[in-house]
Amino acid sequence: MHKKRMTAWISICLAVFGLLIFRLAQLQLIDTESFSKHHINLIEASVKQRSQEMVVDNGRGNFVDRNGESLSYELASVLVLFPFLKKMDWEADRVAEVIGVSEYALKTEVEESDEPFAFGDPDPVILTRKQMEIINEMGIPGVFAVERKYPMEKVPAAQLVGIIGENEAALKARYGKKEFMPRTLIGLSGLEKGFDEFLVAEGNSKLVYHVDGEGAPLFGINVKYSEPANPFYPINVQTSIDKDLQIILEEKVDQYKIKKGGAVLLDIETNSILAMVSRPVINPSKPYTDEGVENMMVKQHIPGSVFKTVVATAAIDNGLDDPSRTFDCSKTINGETDTKYQHGNLSFQDSFAVSCNRTFGELAQELQKQDDHILERYAEMLSITGGTGWTGNIFHLEGFKQLQDEETGRVFLSNEARKDMNFAALSGIGQHEVRVSPLAVANMMATIARGGGKEMVRAVLSIQYQNGTKMTEFPKKELPGEQISPYTAMKVQKLLREVIVNEEGTGRWFQDLPYKVAGKSGTAETGRYENTKQLHNKWFAGYFPFENPKYALVTVNLDVFADEGGVNPLFADIVKEVYQFDHGTSAEGPKTE
Repeated sequence: MHKKRMTAWISICLAVFGLLIFRLAQLQLIDTESFSKHHINLIEASVKQRSQEMVVDNGRGNFVDRNGESLSYELASVLVLFPFLKKMDWEADRVAEVIGVSEYALKTEVEESDEPFAFGDPDPVILTRKQMEIINEMGIPGVFAVERKYPMEKVPAAQLVGIIGENEAALKARYGKKEFMPRTLIGLSGLEKGFDEFLVAEGNSKLVYHVDGEGAPLFGINVKYSEPANPFYPINVQTSIDKDLQIILEEKVDQYKIKKGGAVLLDIETNSILAMVSRPVINPSKPYTDEGVENMMVKQHIPGSVFKTVVATAAIDNGLDDPSRTFDCSKTINGETDTKYQHGNLSFQDSFAVSCNRTFGELAQELQKQDDHILERYAEMLSITGGTGWTGNIFHLEGFKQLQDEETGRVFLSNEARKDMNFAALSGIGQHEVRVSPLAVANMMATIARGGGKEMVRAVLSIQYQNGTKMTEFPKKELPGEQISPYTAMKVQKLLREVIVNEEGTGRWFQDLPYKVAGKSGTAETGRYENTKQLHNKWFAGYFPFENPKYALVTVNLDVFADEGGVNPLFADIVKEVYQFDHGTSAEGPKTE
């Protein structure tokens, strides 16, 4: 009996010992990178437990403007202190004297720290180059003056650039089994998302030291500087944005209290985005769910009378612009007496200048009777539908889109709507099912200003290695499909200028601007109401200078009441600011590429 109990006891011990051995093997050999249902990486956790580090650069690629100025981060020269200093007698008085703070402040922050930190964070003390040299020459272990990369508190063109965050599921979905650092940041919107494959971190730069269980140095007090092995990374994405113009436009949009809408400014020669402002702003406390993340400049909106530019172009090409013909502009689009406007009988040119709905409702009906796809064809010829952002093949990526959030616009949704003359009239004045983005409208203005040549819009000019050499460039590219003729473009240019110079024109307020402007206004009924009052979209789109076009500009204020929120003053002020910028009289002044 005693022998049986001993045997049973030994068997139990061996079983328990076997389980312990298996558990140890599981921890040390089998499940080291994905332990338990939480998929804990034990190797990383072990290293982290035995080391403390200060990340100087997270390794993700950066965005710069067309002149090389950063759009996504700021470099700050800071004092980095390690917590093991609390166990040492170090020359805190000398360091404090160099940077102009009290010795007490330095020692207090060290005593309260458990990890390496930049002195003064979250508002660190910024050091001069001379201060950095003096501190590093002291050679005090655990005291370093380094340049550290900080995210910008207010990112210029925030919605265009986009946001980043941690999303392990999205990371695996994009890159499969490729190995990444823990907590790798990925792009979640805008250019950050579109260019994520180039931007995702290869590794970070950090100061590291190893500690024992009590946080004391394990292998002495030497701190190691670790950085990715590839000197070409992280890369820089060179956008077409001009940072100074971007800041000017953001200030103006905010000055006019645009809550939903914004502005987009294109360089007509290069057909690239110089500035793009979208409101509402991104809410930093909930950036992933807030409406401010959406870029209103690439989203579809009801354009109203801005779309009459398309109808006018089609009318010119189809012989419906007879200067001797007149239209009754004292009537509404339905033929009833207009209680708001009594313009009388007007020519085609004058109708466009005052934005007569009756004229362009009739013309749209006549055009659709000829060809029920004609308005859609001309909308595409003017690049207002079909997508405008740069698309092409780069490396192994076919059909790569710079503006992945861009919506393509439309005129009709069904064959029934195309053939319905009431819908045709409403579409002719930019209502019913017509939807376009401010970026597409800006590109339409650039297309007309160029004489009909339609091009893709670039937001990015090149991708550059860390040493400044170019990985790839994004050349100018034509948009495929039909184009309007130079003769037609010239006639439309005159119509757009007439909007300004005509004493009854909807853009007559722009006659005294330093640059001569051509353009078209628009006020669209949205069908949405607030406190029983209908909301409207208000637009002005144009280009300047008229004789030698350089810029296309669109300003838009969305979901505002009919008697407020006009964008003409905003458009005018931006033109003035751009003129001052070009002539060196603004605070920033122009820059050369």
